[in-house]
Amino acid sequence: MRVTVNGEVREIVSESVDALLDELDYEGSHFAIALNYDVLPKSKWAETPLQAGDEIEIITPRQGG
Repeated sequence: MRVTVNGEVREIVSESVDALLDELDYEGSHFAIALNYDVLPKSKWAETPLQAGDEIEIITPRQGG
């Protein structure tokens, strides 16, 4: 299915948010997920299905000044 991840249209096979993170090789737990502009609690990642056309933002912290 086709979704947008961080502004880039992608063809994915994942059916849930946590499966998408695995598919994209994200490791660790220091990031947040916004699905269609709503921040999604980590406790909901496994049970939240993805649908064609969804917009997913994977937000990672950055150091800087």
